[in-house]
Amino acid sequence: MEWTAVVSVIAALSGIVLGWLGRSRTIRKDGAEDGELRASVNYIRQGVDDLRVEIRLMRQDYADLVERVARVEESAKSAHRRIDRLEGRGDG
Repeated sequence: MEWTAVVSVIAALSGIVLGWLGRSRTIRKDGAEDGELRASVNYIRQGVDDLRVEIRLMRQDYADLVERVARVEESAKSAHRRIDRLEGRGDG
């Protein structure tokens, strides 16, 4: 019976040690994966921020373009009125 008890104790201790080593390795692996995930999320966040800035600039460019087109249309309308007057077709 003494050998049975010794083998049981050795088996129990080796199980504890192997379990602890496996747990430690899993924790380290999870930590590395967390770091990669955080880096990916930060990369995506930076990309979204860059897109927001570009969209804001495009909105401003669009607003400027709308204003310029309105001025050109008004200028063309005025030029047509002057041309019509010069040709004698206008009423005013």
